[in-house]
Amino acid sequence: MKEDKNSIEEHKKENLYIVIPAYNEEENIDKVSTEWCEVVERIGENSKLVIINDGSKDSTLDRLKSLEKQFSNLIVLDKENGGHGDTVLYGYKYVLDNNADYIFQTDSDGQTVPEEFWEFWNRRKEYNAIIGYRKNREDGISRIFVTKILKLVLFLIFRLNVKDANTPFRLMDKNILQKYYSMIPEHFNLPNVMLTVLLLDNKEKVEFREITFKSRQGGTNSINLKKITKIGIQAVKDFMTIKRNLKAKGKTNEGYVKN
Repeated sequence: MKEDKNSIEEHKKENLYIVIPAYNEEENIDKVSTEWCEVVERIGENSKLVIINDGSKDSTLDRLKSLEKQFSNLIVLDKENGGHGDTVLYGYKYVLDNNADYIFQTDSDGQTVPEEFWEFWNRRKEYNAIIGYRKNREDGISRIFVTKILKLVLFLIFRLNVKDANTPFRLMDKNILQKYYSMIPEHFNLPNVMLTVLLLDNKEKVEFREITFKSRQGGTNSINLKKITKIGIQAVKDFMTIKRNLKAKGKTNEGYVKN
């Protein structure tokens, strides 16, 4: 779906910051950066693509620095390697500190389709967050299995039936991200999962929309089964801790917690 022409002038008054973590993506980063720079350019001059290099060991950072000279709406941040979740949180903090009106997060492996962003953008006034739903995934049976296990874990711990909690294709307004960002532990491995849980648990206005999710377009996935298992075990512990903290706080006037 193309951008709604009637909203062009309106959205130029708003800014969008796209957050993309990158680790060893030298085969994908040029194409991904170019495609998403075109998106923010159409939104307006105050919108930015923020790509965070997570201590890549290949030529990802060099390529990004070159692209940064080419695209005025590209901001490249560099940090020590901390993992995908830590890098997403790093990006969220940066865009909130820089007064983003809307925040969109996706990944640097080329698995998502930029053209599908406009379906989300055109509905931004209707929801606090719009999250992609990967109904038909092309990234392998092991990833599909992990997603199903995650769905079960979230139901058992939080009693929430979540379609797809960790999708790297989500649009949020600044107020909703600011509201829950501080509730996510520092360096948390699965911040998007926790954000999804908090949004649903507190009955925020959230829509799940089906998206295309292709196989990795180049390079090697840095997350293997051993790492997934380790992250999963730690995530369950963290979820349990967060659940206890939410219960301890009780229901607040801001609506942060649902008992």
